[in-house]
Amino acid sequence: MNVHVKTADQTPSTVQAQDALAILSAWASEASADQIDALDPGIARLVRVQAYPDLRAEYPGDFTVDEAYRATLPDLQNGPASLIKGANRRIQHVGISNFRLPIRYAVQDGSEVMLETSVTGTVSLEADQKGINMSRIMRSFYKHADASFGFDVIEAALDDYKADLGSFDARIQMRLSYPMKVDSLRSGLSGWQYYDIALELVERGGVRQRIVHLDYVYSSTCPCSLELSEHARATRGQLATPHSQRSVARISVELQGQGVWFEDLIEMARSGVPTETQVMVKREDEQAFAELNAANPIFVEDAARLFAEQLQAHSGVGDFRVMASHQESLHSHDAVSLLTEGDTFAEVSLDPKLFPSLIHVG
Repeated sequence: MNVHVKTADQTPSTVQAQDALAILSAWASEASADQIDALDPGIARLVRVQAYPDLRAEYPGDFTVDEAYRATLPDLQNGPASLIKGANRRIQHVGISNFRLPIRYAVQDGSEVMLETSVTGTVSLEADQKGINMSRIMRSFYKHADASFGFDVIEAALDDYKADLGSFDARIQMRLSYPMKVDSLRSGLSGWQYYDIALELVERGGVRQRIVHLDYVYSSTCPCSLELSEHARATRGQLATPHSQRSVARISVELQGQGVWFEDLIEMARSGVPTETQVMVKREDEQAFAELNAANPIFVEDAARLFAEQLQAHSGVGDFRVMASHQESLHSHDAVSLLTEGDTFAEVSLDPKLFPSLIHVG
């Protein structure tokens, strides 16, 4: 005899319940709130249907911010120390790099020149502080952007950095390309030479240092190659030419007293190594440049010492550093040297990209 059991009396399995819930969820995702309520108000809790807010997609150009609204904006960087990720340590430098603007600089002859300038501004961040408001660095600097810049103005900007950001140490670096009119050697022509210069003001532990960096580009003729070429001419009647190459010195000086004008620092470099690359050149200038190189052959060691000789004789120069790179035409590598005076530029480790950064593209 067959016994029939009513289906309604059976207990659904977990799989059956999951299938039913999937069907119900699919229906609820397409149904309106009224349809769900009409079927059973409890369905909304069962299938977790959430009403998504109806957001506007158009930019609200007429929206204005008042102080009350501004006070509601989240500010994670000024949050508690509990938000710090990683080691709760002091950070020596944190800020922004390469924000650019036109700056007026005083020139030695009393005039001014407006130059595009790349600014890096950093401050120290103490342990237990989450971060800084980066925009304050730019806002602080822009307060002084219309002034004619010298280190006095940079110091005022640094004071604002520290006050606005509540920091103990701070640093401002300003990079620019400084133009100077340079005469040719013999033809009577002249042209503009551009010098990569950086101004740096650093405050550490309440002590401020004013630093200027200059990249000076020159030609270096190898003394050994010159002697070997002359030997070939004298002993075998063989024409030979010594190798020379474009070379770069990065001269960094800590200023003391009245300091040094850009023009003075450039002239010191020229006096030390007069074979600066030329701007305007005719045939007579090219011949003169060959003669000038022959009269001033130098190894990279010579270059560092010749620059140092000029720097140590100037009353406006304190500590200094000379880095030279002779980008060899003979070798597949460069010849480099580094000479320092004083503690400011003394260092044990060198940035792996330090000497490669001396390459200047024509």
